[in-house]
Amino acid sequence: MARKIFIAATGMNSGKTTTSLSLMHMAKKKYPRVGFIKPIGPKPVEFNGQLADKDAVVIARNFNLLDDLSLMSPFVLQPGDTRRIMDGVLNRDEIAQKMLDAIAELDAKNDFLIIEGAGHTGVGTLFGCNNARIARETQATVLMVTGGGLGNVVDSAQMNLALFQKEQAEVKAILVNKIIPEKREQTLKYLTMAFKGEDIRVIGGFNYHPILANPTLRRIASVLDIELHATEEQGQRIIHNVQIGAASAQRVAELLKESTLLIINSSRDELLVTISNLYQLDEYRDKIAGIIIPGTGVISHITQKIIDSSHV
Repeated sequence: MARKIFIAATGMNSGKTTTSLSLMHMAKKKYPRVGFIKPIGPKPVEFNGQLADKDAVVIARNFNLLDDLSLMSPFVLQPGDTRRIMDGVLNRDEIAQKMLDAIAELDAKNDFLIIEGAGHTGVGTLFGCNNARIARETQATVLMVTGGGLGNVVDSAQMNLALFQKEQAEVKAILVNKIIPEKREQTLKYLTMAFKGEDIRVIGGFNYHPILANPTLRRIASVLDIELHATEEQGQRIIHNVQIGAASAQRVAELLKESTLLIINSSRDELLVTISNLYQLDEYRDKIAGIIIPGTGVISHITQKIIDSSHV
């Protein structure tokens, strides 16, 4: 039987997977066999012909666990599954048992097992196996991950702690991510005071950093479901600012900041041409990360040629 830790969170994008990656790295230094599972997979992707959660795929690829991928992502939530469960098309008891069976199998073959929850604590309630219940059924030690701040952390943590208490699953520590660096010491001091009566340890996690918080150009294209015209390197560029090209071409150029994604309507030929030309200058290359061109009108032939030749 493995030592087990359940990575919970107060909500999405708190840093659960980043925390899991870090734990995997450190645990492998201590334990010969380290496993990972995301019982509820809300982000389906297809990998090698298999449907799995995106985070499970990331862990499997980085830690050579691809043989266990089907166990690491036992239930992948797809569009319409909630209604199918409510209508009885999908059996909620079978789904819950499938997740628990996968955890048990990984538990038996590993020395340390990381169980990563999905979203906030209540996710999975509709099919009878929310994060708190999984933690209780597996008798895993719970680490709750939160975002930064003070009042927001306390409020959101308390709401999530209530469900763990209801399910009689014990939360041992709260890991605070996205801490403003200059306020780190102060933030952790007051949060420790806030949870003193709860017998819960407060741990300082990752500081807020734009590289971790902001999306890449490829990620934005994926979310918007649009084709990305970029090299692999350009697609990995991190967007730090977004600017709508509504002002004059000169004013838009003056307002450019580091790694800006511009949104320019297809009717603004003069602005599209200006930005494309500026992109070829070294002093503007760091400022212009890319352009999104919405609009019903077709871009003129000559403007499109200028955009293409600029490689923006």
